[in-house]
Amino acid sequence: MDYVDKAKNYVSEKVAEKVAEMEKPEATVMEVDVKNINFDSISYHAKVSVTNPYNVPIPIMEIAYVVKCGGSRIVATGTIPDPGSLKAKTTTLVDVPAKVPHSAILSLVRDIAADWDIDYTLELGFIIDLPVFGNFTIPLTYSGEYKLPTLSDLWRGDGEEEKEEKEEKEKKEKKEEKEK
Repeated sequence: MDYVDKAKNYVSEKVAEKVAEMEKPEATVMEVDVKNINFDSISYHAKVSVTNPYNVPIPIMEIAYVVKCGGSRIVATGTIPDPGSLKAKTTTLVDVPAKVPHSAILSLVRDIAADWDIDYTLELGFIIDLPVFGNFTIPLTYSGEYKLPTLSDLWRGDGEEEKEEKEEKEKKEKKEEKEK
């Protein structure tokens, strides 16, 4: 019986070494944007770049997220079930939406009052199904800040509308000159 145990241990050690040497999928948070502000919540969308080193697509089982603001206050958690799969031997861009209720943000008044922004940390866990190994989680953490608009910003706008109007006017004038 001793030889059987030695053989099992030898095989398990060799398999563990090979697994440790294998390439694994990697992910990077590219950016986090505010997509929508409603009366009840703010919708954030994280763009995540995930690289699949294998010759076959890998299904993403689910994506778990935690949004923390003002240090360690958890303001939103959730999961996204079955968001698709990672394409073979390429990088896939995955959009991860997270909805943060205003009631949670109102608890961050001290952080907002200090510098008129919301400091946040987004923690993601991509749970993928690797054949032979089973479920594998790719953990990610991304920190940033969202600058809140001031009253003067709201009153005069961000200037983009004015730039677009000016460009349209210039195009129209050039077109009229060409027609003359």
